[in-house]
Amino acid sequence: MPNFHFLLADRILKDKGNRFSRPIITLSVLGVSLGLFIMMIAIGITSGYKQEIRNKVIAMGSHIRVTHFDQNYSYEQVPFDKHQDFIQTLKQHDQIVGLQNFATKVGIVKTSDQVEGIVLKGVDKTFNQKLFRKNIIEGTALKLDDTVADNHIVISKRMSDKLQLHVGDKVRTYFVQDPPRSRSFVVSGIYETGLPEYDNMFALVDLRHVQKLNDWNQNQISGIEILIKDYNKIDEIGDYVHHNINFELKAETIKQIYPEIFEWIALFDTNVAVLLIITTCVCLVTMMSIFFIIILEQTQTIGILKTMGMKTKDLVKSFIIVAGNILLKGMLIGDAIAIIFGILQQKLHLIKLNPDTYYVDFVPIHFNIPAVIGLNLGVFLICMAVLTIPAWIVSKKITPVNAVRFE
Repeated sequence: MPNFHFLLADRILKDKGNRFSRPIITLSVLGVSLGLFIMMIAIGITSGYKQEIRNKVIAMGSHIRVTHFDQNYSYEQVPFDKHQDFIQTLKQHDQIVGLQNFATKVGIVKTSDQVEGIVLKGVDKTFNQKLFRKNIIEGTALKLDDTVADNHIVISKRMSDKLQLHVGDKVRTYFVQDPPRSRSFVVSGIYETGLPEYDNMFALVDLRHVQKLNDWNQNQISGIEILIKDYNKIDEIGDYVHHNINFELKAETIKQIYPEIFEWIALFDTNVAVLLIITTCVCLVTMMSIFFIIILEQTQTIGILKTMGMKTKDLVKSFIIVAGNILLKGMLIGDAIAIIFGILQQKLHLIKLNPDTYYVDFVPIHFNIPAVIGLNLGVFLICMAVLTIPAWIVSKKITPVNAVRFE
């Protein structure tokens, strides 16, 4: 009997006598394809955008930051010794992949006709240059080693444009303290994250310069930045770090440090959920419409089969196979188009964005495999479950007598 269900479904789909339903079946396949394409692109853009913003924030810092537990909210933080007992404990955690030291110093950059505030972020060889290099648009990163302090500075593109500074130019920085101090640096690179929190003020220098400006010894730092493997476990690892460091220190995740960015990103999930629900409903209406047409066109066939003793549940199974065939064909086409478009967008940046508004200069698309599988499976199961109802009702109400009279 199962083979008969597939055979009957195949005959219904290939029935060339039904001239009215043939173009509608084609349109229904295209409708499902369009619906799934929209849903795939929606989750792809959401995933890609969230990943792109996270990577930019992490490249300039880390997932978790450990600093002194005080009420000082300025960039001039209370120092502590970088040699801590808990360092080895954190390194042994399987989710923690890196710890990097940093120190900050607020200053002023002065050129011949411009003055701009700046925050020097001092880093050493523990800093993950590989992550940061993705943001460098001109020049090179700092050359950090144990011998001589690098006298270069990496500034943002916004700062470069505002102060008319280029790679190789000398930068004079001043620091308001007692006594006042100044330092000269040479621009080695220009970076751009698109995040005003960084681009408007931060510049990277060798950690030893900040230590000297602050009159610290070589072991004193402003904080420790921690990189982890899985961003989805950031809250869990953040709690772990907080409970394993000294009582005078605190651990904050990037979500806690920059809540406005991550709360804004979280709104995307709500928007996408609404879009998925609406698009799924449109797909359901499309499928139900074509389903009724197919069943009505096969009224005489249903009557003949019932006269021959075929049960209603067997008819329902055959029509469900017909619906499944149309649905799967449309979904596969939609998936293929979405994936091809996503690859082209990532490679060629076909759709541009204003980085001042959206933090990125193109629409990023990233297809998360579990999410794609879940979306396709969910759409298919929902549609098939809903289509069972009209298939059963119509097949049940069509009697052999009415079917023979139907034209």
